[in-house]
This record gives sequence, structure tokens and C-alpha cells, in this order.
Amino acid sequence: MSLCSLILQIKMILLQLFLLSIGLVINASTPNSCSNCGDFVVPYPLSTNENCGDKRYKIYCNDEELEFLSGTGTYYKILRIDPSANKLVIRPPLILKNTCYSSDLLMGGLLLDESLPFNISTHNTVLLFNCTSNILQSPLNCSSNSICRQFEKNVEEGFGCMNTLCCHYLKDSAMNSHKIRIKIGSCTSYTCLVGFTPDDPLETWNYGIELQWLSPN
Repeated sequence: MSLCSLILQIKMILLQLFLLSIGLVINASTPNSCSNCGDFVVPYPLSTNENCGDKRYKIYCNDEELEFLSGTGTYYKILRIDPSANKLVIRPPLILKNTCYSSDLLMGGLLLDESLPFNISTHNTVLLFNCTSNILQSPLNCSSNSICRQFEKNVEEGFGCMNTLCCHYLKDSAMNSHKIRIKIGSCTSYTCLVGFTPDDPLETWNYGIELQWLSPN
């Protein structure tokens, strides 16, 4: 082997070692995102198993659908995720047919585990149904003009709540950001709209509960 060939071979080996070291550095600094769940991309830091993401940001892939687990053990389907804004939207619970009871009534509504880095955002307008008169002591809109009346009259899921006391409110930062409470003796069902504005027509309502997460330290 000529000296030139030997030098060239050494250079190739050094280049390969250099590229390998760069790859190791990139892999070490790139978050370990989880595999897709059905059609959903699971962005970091969300985690569907122990081997990917950040386990503090646990969500679940069940039958090719992403779900969020509440602090009371209730699963809520994830409708969409916005990783750039650290937000995801879950589907509100069903209001059981011919009743005015939400499917999570026995669990007290939506309660998040406060030890986890998720909270309910301030972009949610909550509609409460089948409430007792005690609710009138709260600063909610329980008037005949409340948007809950439109839901009762025009959405099949709300038909069972007709002629009950209902209210709506924007869940702002002054409220508890880890729960939407319902119970027998207060209000027994609810639904929620994301990004609602008063002029939005019924057919454009965006049903969901928007949660946000804190960025990993």
C-alpha cells in the first residue's frame, strides 16, 4: 500500500469517527419522542410508555386512540395537540341520553392530579346544567340569554336538560385551574367550548376542554 493510500484511509477513518461522534451528541440532545398512536403524532414531552417522552407527562394510547387520565381515574379522549403552545384538547364527557347527568358525575366532574404539570387553560367556556338555586349565588351567567339555553334547545345531547337551571362561565385564572366540579345537589352535567366568543354561531362551537402543560425543567 502506498503512503498516499494509507494517508487517505486514515483520513476516511477519522472522518467516520468524527461523524459518529456528532451523531451521538445529536442523539443525546434530541428528546426521545414516542411512536405515533393511530394517526396521532405524540410530541415530546408527552409519554405513552416508560421508554419515551417524560413520564411526568403521561398519556395513554388505547386502541389507536390517545387518552388523558384524570386524577379520579377517568379517561378522556384527546382530540388534538398543539406542541408549539404546550396544549392539548380533550373531549368533554357525554351527557347521558334522556338524563341530565354527565358520564363523569360520580367522579365529581373533571379533576386533574395537581402533582402533575397539567392544568385547565383560560380559553374554556363551561356550560353547567340541571343546577340547584344555590348556583345563583355565584357570579355565573344563569340568565335566559345564557348560551346554555341554545345548547339545550338545539343539541340532541342537551335535550334531557331542558327546563332545568343552567349557566355558563369563562374559566379564568382566578378560578381553580385543576377541576370542573359537578355533583348531585349542585349541577349534574356540563360541556365545554374552547376559544368561544359571544358572537359565535352554534354551528361553529368548538367543543372540548383545553389543557396546558408546563415545559420540562
